[in-house]
Order: sequence, then C-alpha cells, then structure tokens
Amino acid sequence: MPLLPVISSLLSRASRALGLESVDAFPPGHRYSHTRWDRAYFDIASDLTADRMETAICEAITNTPTVFAHITHPTPRMQRALLAVIHARLRRGSTAPTDLVAMLIDACDSPRTPEALPGLRAALATTEGYDPSMRIAHLQAWLADMPAAFDVIEAPVRVRG
Repeated sequence: MPLLPVISSLLSRASRALGLESVDAFPPGHRYSHTRWDRAYFDIASDLTADRMETAICEAITNTPTVFAHITHPTPRMQRALLAVIHARLRRGSTAPTDLVAMLIDACDSPRTPEALPGLRAALATTEGYDPSMRIAHLQAWLADMPAAFDVIEAPVRVRG
C-alpha cells in the first residue's frame, strides 16, 4: 500500500512543525551538524530554532552538569557551560570536579568536537596515552592556571516576533 508511507511522512512533518516531537540534533545544514544529544535527557522541541536548542542544552548543563555525558560532539558553547561549572567548583575549593573533567576529556578527544578554548586540544594532546587519572589531574591544573579565559559572557539572542 503506497498510501501509508505518504500519510506517515505527512504526519511526521506536521508533528515536527508543530513542535510535538523531541529532537536529538540540530536542523540539517547547521554549523554543528555532528552534535547529537540523548532525547531521554534533553526534551528539545522540534519547532525551536537552533539557537534556542543550544540555549536549552546549555541551561541543562548548568543546572545538572552530568548530562554533558549524553552529548556527542558538543558545541563550544556547550563546552563553555561545563567549563563554567568546573571553574566555579575549582574556585570554591570544594571537591575536585574530576567527573566533569573526565566528561570534557571524553568529548574533546574526538577530532569532530570543536575546540571551545584556545589551547585545550593541545593541552589534551600532551597527555595522550597517560592514565585517565593523570589526564584529569593535568587538565584540572591547566584549567586552574587559566585566568578565567573562558568566562565569556554570552548574552542570549532575543528574537522578536
């Protein structure tokens, strides 16, 4: 029955246009087309713009940093959201955020993940082949020595309409 696939396709398009579906990637042709996230952790409506999708994910990372582990090839803005949480914990002197640094290392080890900070990929490359705990300690020291270079204030883009 050739009619069923057509109806299914039309229903899917309508559902996506109305924002009834949850998406796990940016729209086709987006700058960060390799970025993916787990729908179970991020309820991103399909009718949002790419900017609003990224903002929602960054807010989720700020509120619950461990969700960063459920993103593949995070954008620089998503990485900076995690870096802000790491930096805040390092400044407070509370328990070392080794779990968050490990997530950042896992994300940045892929060549498809864009670099969020100048020198981050080079800092990770110097620890290639080291024990994971040594890589974490090295990156934590590197981040702690940075003079808040990643404290970039990103004002949300307001869309009128």
